[in-house]
Amino acid sequence: MAQIEIPDEIYREIERRVRESEEFESVEEYVNFVLEELLKEDEEEEEEPVMSEEEEEMVKERLRGLGYL
Repeated sequence: MAQIEIPDEIYREIERRVRESEEFESVEEYVNFVLEELLKEDEEEEEEPVMSEEEEEMVKERLRGLGYL
């Protein structure tokens, strides 16, 4: 397992949150959770499909035809 340094001020804030939380039992557990969530967000952003201009225009035309635009 790798180790990282966290500034004392941030560590104390995390400790406070852990004490107030019923979800986490340690600073390590809290930090792991936060990092995993951030990584999931990055993966979800990368997976979002991107429409080409042509596809976007087709969708707009379809919406116009249905009376939405």
